Amino acid sequence: MSNVAGKAYAMNVVTPIRTWTTWLNKLIFRVALRLPATLKGLVTLSLIHYARWVIIGRDEFPRLSERQPRENLKYSYMLFFSNFNGSWDQYVDSFSFAIPSGLDMFWKWNVRYPRSIPLTPFHHYIKYNQVETNHYYNAYPLATSNDVKSAKAVKAALIAFDQQPADASDEAFMKRYDALLRGLQHDLGDMYPTPIVSMSAYQVEHREQWHARHAHDAAPAAAEREAEHVQ
Repeated sequence: MSNVAGKAYAMNVVTPIRTWTTWLNKLIFRVALRLPATLKGLVTLSLIHYARWVIIGRDEFPRLSERQPRENLKYSYMLFFSNFNGSWDQYVDSFSFAIPSGLDMFWKWNVRYPRSIPLTPFHHYIKYNQVETNHYYNAYPLATSNDVKSAKAVKAALIAFDQQPADASDEAFMKRYDALLRGLQHDLGDMYPTPIVSMSAYQVEHREQWHARHAHDAAPAAAEREAEHVQ
């Protein structure tokens, strides 16, 4: 699946937004950046590598060449993209539980946005507007976001350890070294490959293919039954 690279999943959601409300949405984004408390629940989600909302005006889409016709769009669009660990369902549910009011504030004027709670309509909205990732490169495919944080902590501790004055004796060095290891014991560990990150996304695709295949097979049988009934 192109959405998945190692332990990470790439999500891209493009939703139409009423053009006359884009200035208000941009203002909300700026206020949220200046008031981190509004996104506190999002920051505490350790499964997220990155998340961003961007508004693209209906006349701001790039033209790859002069030969490309200009687009006459009715709506502007909001692009939400994120990289995270875990399943699709886990991520979307965590978003709803962590910042339900924040989601409703950001997507409030998006066309047919159902609100983040209850979960089922919100799931349908995200799934309907999600754009599959054709190519997803992950520099550290075996690392989760917590692994990256731990690696940064270990690096900073080792640099600080190396910059301390030389010890007077081997015993003093080992005492300091043992203290370093004790302080980093929760940040040291191996990274191993795991099963595909988003089995839920696979199951959704598999279920849709199953329904499409059985609907196609059921059509001739239904026609035969109808013909027999007419006879």
